[in-house]
Amino acid sequence: MGESTSESAGLAGGRAGHRRLAELIPLVLDAMGAGSVERGGPGPAGGPAAVAAGVAALTGAEPLAGATGVGAEQALSEMSRLLAAGSVDPADPACAAHLHCPPLAVAVAADVVASALNPSMDSWDQAPVASEIERELVTLIARLCYPDAPAPDAVVTAGGTESNLLGLLLAREPEPAVRPVCGRNAHHSVARAAWLLGLPAPVLVDCDGERMRPAALAETLRELGSPAVVVATAGTTDTGEIDPLRELAAVCRRHGARLHVDASYGGLALCSAKLKPLLDGLGEADSVALDAHKFGWQPISAGLLAVRDAADLSSLSVRAEYLNADDDTEAGLPDLLGRSIRTSRRPDAFRMAVTLRALGIDGMGALVEHCCATAAEVAAMIERHPGLRLWGAPTLSTVLFKPVDADDELVARVRRTLLEAGTAIVGRATMSDGVWLKLTLLHPHASAEDYRPLLDSVVAAAAAQSAEVVLQ
Repeated sequence: MGESTSESAGLAGGRAGHRRLAELIPLVLDAMGAGSVERGGPGPAGGPAAVAAGVAALTGAEPLAGATGVGAEQALSEMSRLLAAGSVDPADPACAAHLHCPPLAVAVAADVVASALNPSMDSWDQAPVASEIERELVTLIARLCYPDAPAPDAVVTAGGTESNLLGLLLAREPEPAVRPVCGRNAHHSVARAAWLLGLPAPVLVDCDGERMRPAALAETLRELGSPAVVVATAGTTDTGEIDPLRELAAVCRRHGARLHVDASYGGLALCSAKLKPLLDGLGEADSVALDAHKFGWQPISAGLLAVRDAADLSSLSVRAEYLNADDDTEAGLPDLLGRSIRTSRRPDAFRMAVTLRALGIDGMGALVEHCCATAAEVAAMIERHPGLRLWGAPTLSTVLFKPVDADDELVARVRRTLLEAGTAIVGRATMSDGVWLKLTLLHPHASAEDYRPLLDSVVAAAAAQSAEVVLQ
């Protein structure tokens, strides 16, 4: 017999909410543990059909929710176990396909508090202290990006895609006819942002390998003959390469172009004194996209946009009498509505602030350094492996490789074979010389040796697939 509706609908807040959470959260943790054991590896085996069958087995012939509920305890236990059993686990070294980090426990715990109290970051009366914590966080981030600027600022976003959208929006407002320009290495969100803003498709600039060529950018801007916003990249999705930011900034200044840097991947290398030189020239950009659910180890979402001049953010200002009436702001209530293009939004800054306070800037930088050093060691391991071929030395924490003598079809089959078996989750990148397997190493504690079984699995899968083709 399920519990009563009033019990199932108990609140997380109020004076007794924490007690109800104390009853429910242990059930969730136990179910997560059971589901992880059931999964047994970095991902569920069997592919889409098996995962769908697992969900169907829970509900049977009934819909997910019937007229009568099963109660909070049962629903949490069975659904949490199902989610854990059928999810990929970025905390497993063999789950290394994407910029998909294993979140730190301190960040997840902080997220519980934020979710329970549920501040809404669109007006001060819904988020009094959360708005002040966010203000402290964005001030810190702005200074990290722009240590020498007189008045930098930053806002919290849903991730790199929204940050890139804002970067183009801030360029469009003073120049409605602005033309987006980016390298052929740019993230797909740049073209999507241009489309959403009614701007022309970005003009693409040639690259040397995966880095935008300053000379090619200069030629493009000369020929364009119109206001431009250049989007450079600090950490490409395919290889982790970083554009020559200082040289590109100089080109932009000479041609009167605005510069936005998509540093969603590599930006938080600023926390490391050792790695910071990779981002030389970042402070010359007009705006910078960052993403703490990559190098930052936050639950999704945790994006940021920093600007060199706080006045640029005035473009986001909007009036809604019930949220930021003139007399309220004149009386001293902070205007939060102009801090985002969203209205209701979660207090994502809270867990970022808790994490940074826990680790410190240097502690965060040490985690970034660890991942990049591990990538270099794994790359060296691949070079020494007789069955593998390395694409090139990693810049950050992305490593491209493939089985020796494997064509594009075999590379793709190897990836799918490992995925369907639940053995490993490996990415893919299509480069000028074909398809490569991709490891994006974001585990802040794994060693290079932890990745050796994954490499051996790739070699074994390639051999099995090649043998199967011969038999056919």
